[in-house]
Amino acid sequence: MNKKSSNVVWHNATVTRDRREQKNKHKGGLFWFTGLSGSGKSTLAHAVEEQLFQQGYNTYVLDGDNVRHGLCADLSFSDNDRTENIRRISHMSNLFVQAGVIVLTAFISPFRVDRQNARKIAGTDFHEIFCDCSLDICEQRDVKGLYKKARAGEIPFFTGIDSPYEAPKAPDLIANTGSDLENSIEQVFGYINKHVQL
Repeated sequence: MNKKSSNVVWHNATVTRDRREQKNKHKGGLFWFTGLSGSGKSTLAHAVEEQLFQQGYNTYVLDGDNVRHGLCADLSFSDNDRTENIRRISHMSNLFVQAGVIVLTAFISPFRVDRQNARKIAGTDFHEIFCDCSLDICEQRDVKGLYKKARAGEIPFFTGIDSPYEAPKAPDLIANTGSDLENSIEQVFGYINKHVQL
């Protein structure tokens, strides 16, 4: 969906991003968790958010399943709809960042080009965090029972089974979520903390 709205003009607010960040005492930023289903994206993002929140940061986690209950409820899991899903999330995330919020997104986001477009939208505020976990481990976990259904042919276009996952070639951070979640939490928290200081 590349249609452009017509007859619209960007309205510049008097409450600027800089003013919001000064009030928050930290910068906004977009920290994009990507990885296979079951790789620990949501678990890691929420655990890190808890630590950030306890430190007084303004944060919000955008979770793939949660977003598909509302904003993206009209989308399937076809390649085109996956791309549209990430396009919408990218723009919404960027609005949060402009409001001075630290945004953590937990989306499989399987295609490199879609993640590259998200980076274009958010610019230097975008940080790609690869939740590195093998398909074997993700499938052993199968927290939601989705791999079992996909193997049985009940879920088409399932990433890692009959739809590809394109791992990042040069992510900003790699979190080894296959074996050491606690270390990953501390690693990601430290990375974010470093990048949101005024």
